[in-house]
Amino acid sequence: MRDVKVLAALIRRRYREGASIAVVARELGVSKATVRRHVPAGERRDAAAAARQRHRNRAQTPYEKALRAQVVRLYGSGMPQQRVAATLGISVEAVVARIEPGQRRSRQEAARLAVEQQGELLPLEEIVARYAQGATMTELGRLYGVHPSTIRRRIPDDLIRSRSRGRTSKSRPRTGPGRVLVDEEVRRRYAAGESAYALAREFDVSAHTIRARIPDADWRGRPAEKVPVPAPRSARPGPGGVRMVLALSDEEVLARYRAGQSATAIGRAAGVDCRTILRRIPESERRSHLQARQLYRPAPDVGADTIRALRARGLSWEAVAAEVGLSVKTVRARA
Repeated sequence: MRDVKVLAALIRRRYREGASIAVVARELGVSKATVRRHVPAGERRDAAAAARQRHRNRAQTPYEKALRAQVVRLYGSGMPQQRVAATLGISVEAVVARIEPGQRRSRQEAARLAVEQQGELLPLEEIVARYAQGATMTELGRLYGVHPSTIRRRIPDDLIRSRSRGRTSKSRPRTGPGRVLVDEEVRRRYAAGESAYALAREFDVSAHTIRARIPDADWRGRPAEKVPVPAPRSARPGPGGVRMVLALSDEEVLARYRAGQSATAIGRAAGVDCRTILRRIPESERRSHLQARQLYRPAPDVGADTIRALRARGLSWEAVAAEVGLSVKTVRARA
């Protein structure tokens, strides 16, 4: 039978060394309740401290040391975190937790290494051969799962086609590989009667490109529209400057306005905008919107009896409205 004092001393020593209650109980062959009973209450770790201690204890195990060494070795060789996690069968978060902050690569460096590793896996000779046969960089990039600029860096400069030669149409076959757009040939064939659209299809360019190589005097289409240049306007005079001279004096403008003419009608007679007329009328004499509507569109004095009499004669609502000079809605409302 084990001595209780010896057991209590062993429990306290192992617990102070950092072992958890479960580990101490498993090592000494006792229950966790026995371990808790022999650990002083003041020395017991709380949940957060126990979690930190378990993490430190786990980091000292042989498996954890070997796993950390593999993660550091693979990551240091240039392998991205996702590939390291897939190789070792762990999560990306577990890989990041086992890499020191000073060992982590920046985003720029990680992108550069990814491009280099991806470029090493590309078949260079096959890409050059496909491009020489007529494939575009976009098609090759889609085929190999990389950006077209990655394909461009792997093709010699002397094999790079121009954009006009590199384009191919799916709806029409090319008339000949490597056609060069010659201005003299375009002008000669256009003068012989070929259309710009036919030449554009043959040379695999747009009609605007053909139009740019034909002089305006030889162009058979509609001439280019020239935008009229507006005449320079004089600067508007500031406060105290010269006012616009109207065909009507300010007194005549005010007299017409008082007589019932609208600012629009006065401006039409003077050849100016209605706002120019309103600036010559004092604010105290300007009519409100309701006053102007009642003045310029007076409602006829038509009662309900008149409307009913017209309806009794067999006239429709539209005919009654035209007869009395009101809208159909007003006639219906007054009936």
